Amino acid sequence: MRNITSNFFFALFILASLNSCAQKNNAAKTTSTKNNSTTTMDANAKLDTITFGGGCFWCTEAIFQRLNGVISVESGYSGGKVKNPSYKEVCTGMTGHAECTQIVYDANKIPLAEILQVFFKTHDPTTLNRQGGDEGTQYRSVIFYRNEEQKKIAEDIKNGLDKSGAFNDPIVTEVTAFDVFYKAEDYHQNYYNLNKEKNSYCTYVIVPKVEKFEKYFADKLKK
Repeated sequence: MRNITSNFFFALFILASLNSCAQKNNAAKTTSTKNNSTTTMDANAKLDTITFGGGCFWCTEAIFQRLNGVISVESGYSGGKVKNPSYKEVCTGMTGHAECTQIVYDANKIPLAEILQVFFKTHDPTTLNRQGGDEGTQYRSVIFYRNEEQKKIAEDIKNGLDKSGAFNDPIVTEVTAFDVFYKAEDYHQNYYNLNKEKNSYCTYVIVPKVEKFEKYFADKLKK
C-alpha cells in the first residue's frame, strides 16, 4: 500500500467531527455473541448497517470484527447482476459483484464517519480493481450506501481525503446505492479467526493488515 501523508488523520478528524452522531449514553447493557466474539451493546443501541468492499473479504472481516461498536460482520457479495452467486462465480469477475463485508454497528458508540476512517486507512483506495496481489473487479474499493445521509458522509470523506493530499494518487472508491447483499458460503465466515494458524494467506496478508489496524486505531479496539 502506498504511504499515507501526515494529512490523513487530520483530514479524517475534521470530517468525523462534522459527521459524528449522537454521543454515547449510559443505558443498561446486554451482551450479544457473534462470530466467536462477544460484543457489549447498550439496551437502546442505535443499530445501523453499512456494506463495503476493500479487497479480500477475509481481510476486511478480520479488521472490523475487532472494532468497538461493531455488533456483527458478515462476508458476502454486492454490486453485481447475478442472483445468489457462488464464490467460484464471483472469482471469475463476470458477475459484477465485489467481495464485501456487511457491518451492523451501534451508531451511539461509533458513527459511520469513524467506521469509514478505518475503511480508508486499512486498504488502498487508489488502486483500481486491485488490492495487493488480488486483482479483478471483485476486489474493487466500493461503499454501498443505504440512504442519503450515508451517501453524503461517504462522499464528504472521500472528497476531503482527495483534497487534503492524504494519498499519492486519486481515490477511485465507488460510492454507489445499495441493492442487495448475498451472504458468502459458511466457510468464508469468521475466516481469519478460524484459519490464521493454517493458511499462509492469513499469515502473510491478513496479519500485517490487522497489526496495522491495531496500531493506528488502538483506542477503538474492543476490550
